[in-house]
Amino acid sequence: MFISRGILTWMKFTYTAEKSDGEVYKGVGEAADRFELYDVVRQEGGKIISLEESNDTSWRSMAYWNAKISRISEYEKILFSRNLGAMLSAGLALARALAVIERQTKNPKMSLIVSQVSSDVRRGETLHAALAKFPRVFPKIFVAMVRAGEEGGDLSSALTVTSDQMERMYELKKKIRGALIYPCIILIAIFGIGIVMMIEVVPTLAQTFKEMNADLPASTQVVIGISDFLVQYTLVAVGGMLGAVALLYIIAHTSWGKRGLDFFFIHLPLIGVMVREVNAARTARTLASLLSSGVDVITSLDIVGEVVQNSYFRNVIKDASVAVGGGQPLSAAFMRREDLYPAFVGEMMAVGEETGQTAEMLKRLAVFYEVEVDRKTKDMSTIIEPFLMLIIGGAVGFFAVSMISPIYSLSENI
Repeated sequence: MFISRGILTWMKFTYTAEKSDGEVYKGVGEAADRFELYDVVRQEGGKIISLEESNDTSWRSMAYWNAKISRISEYEKILFSRNLGAMLSAGLALARALAVIERQTKNPKMSLIVSQVSSDVRRGETLHAALAKFPRVFPKIFVAMVRAGEEGGDLSSALTVTSDQMERMYELKKKIRGALIYPCIILIAIFGIGIVMMIEVVPTLAQTFKEMNADLPASTQVVIGISDFLVQYTLVAVGGMLGAVALLYIIAHTSWGKRGLDFFFIHLPLIGVMVREVNAARTARTLASLLSSGVDVITSLDIVGEVVQNSYFRNVIKDASVAVGGGQPLSAAFMRREDLYPAFVGEMMAVGEETGQTAEMLKRLAVFYEVEVDRKTKDMSTIIEPFLMLIIGGAVGFFAVSMISPIYSLSENI
């Protein structure tokens, strides 16, 4: 009989043990006392040589705060799934495999979580139930696929499929971010140079114009006015810019703000097409992984609804879940919303349903749109570059006309 954590206070131990073949290894375990830990290690085929209580969980220790502050990256989750699947397929027991991963993990927060998952598994909990206690680290799709693998008796394959799915999503996200870095750097550089010009260059020219009583055009007066404000009220200007950024951040995290941003990105030229294809790839990849792992369609759609970030696409997934629950084919809901999901998505789903190979068709669909997104992200810099040149040229031209035309006027008068 296993005792719940609410009844006993569990202790954490660091131990050195020896396997039956003479191999010596170190481990970290959680137990009610040291005698229980002796029994656990013995059941794993080892014998404890030395043992000491670990104080890493104390709030006074550096390890405790490292575990609190550390973040778990997507790549670390992929490694966890892939390594655990590989060790299980090699014949290691689940508890032993988790103990190995715990020792190998460099991230203190991930190590602590794996330790707790390992302790729960040793006490008889299923792996998916232990993982579900950490929803911020292991999302629903991860837990659902692990559960399907446990129930189907092929956990190692389920973990391999999960790691592949996560890796493809991770690579897709990296490519999109990489494509956006170049235009962001250019825009930040333009903004920074503009601020320096306003604070350092324009005041000198403005003083010259004032001394010579030059007749300034409206554009020049606007530039000088902005410059005077930045010079005289620098702290106010900086505070205003930071406040504007904070306000936009707050608005973007409200329900109506997110809805507005979702609408904006869908209808943005060039970007809107990519948004549709990214969501098509994400939907198809996630659905294919879940269905091939044995998860039912309704549950799969509910999980996909959480994976898809854009609220408009999420509504399509919800409609599909309701439609499938009412006896309609999966493809029907996607065919009705070809303004969001490309027509090819619904057609491929329909073919999959007719042939009984829905998961396979979804995999092909995911690969197709992942390739399309990859191609578009590579071409994005080339496509965006002319627009950036227009913005730079417009900004430079406006500044040049505003500040140089009065100089020419003064030269003519002289």
